[in-house]
Amino acid sequence: MSPRTSIVFHTSHGHTRRLALAIAAASDTALVEIDAQGQLSAEDWARLDASDVLIFGSPTCMGNVSWQFKRFQDATATLWTAQRWRDKLAAGFTHSAGINGDKLATLGALFTFSQQHGMVWTGTGLMPANVRSSGRDDVNYLAAFSGLMAATPADVSHEGMAAGDLETARLFGERVRAVARRRH
Repeated sequence: MSPRTSIVFHTSHGHTRRLALAIAAASDTALVEIDAQGQLSAEDWARLDASDVLIFGSPTCMGNVSWQFKRFQDATATLWTAQRWRDKLAAGFTHSAGINGDKLATLGALFTFSQQHGMVWTGTGLMPANVRSSGRDDVNYLAAFSGLMAATPADVSHEGMAAGDLETARLFGERVRAVARRRH
């Protein structure tokens, strides 16, 4: 039986949703979107609880996860008390308008959240595009290792996201699935 994977995410302008779709490409990964009030349905909570792999995604807002994602995190307190997510595989991704945009702080918040739950974290496993000829459409142009990072200028919609970021997201999804298969 293949591991059950869910991506739980919040999106403000569609960029994080587009990354979630790319991560989930060519798999039976469930997408669980946190609503504008930071809430999930009972069905979504049950889906997350039944998953073997949870991939967390949030836009970077003021150097951290969105308030909606934070509300979701805080709502997991009873799951934490019961250690319901202990030993699940975890990973994370974020997006902001700036190339840096303090995205590492957001990934750190996602990582810390996973560790509070006793989860096992996996990073991108992708080499960076760090030579002179590297361009914005190369895989892992932002050189993120602890989780997926993507950037789109503030005046560009989710439809104009860099092809390299979307390909990095797809490869990140493949990496998480490969690690999950080895663990199960």
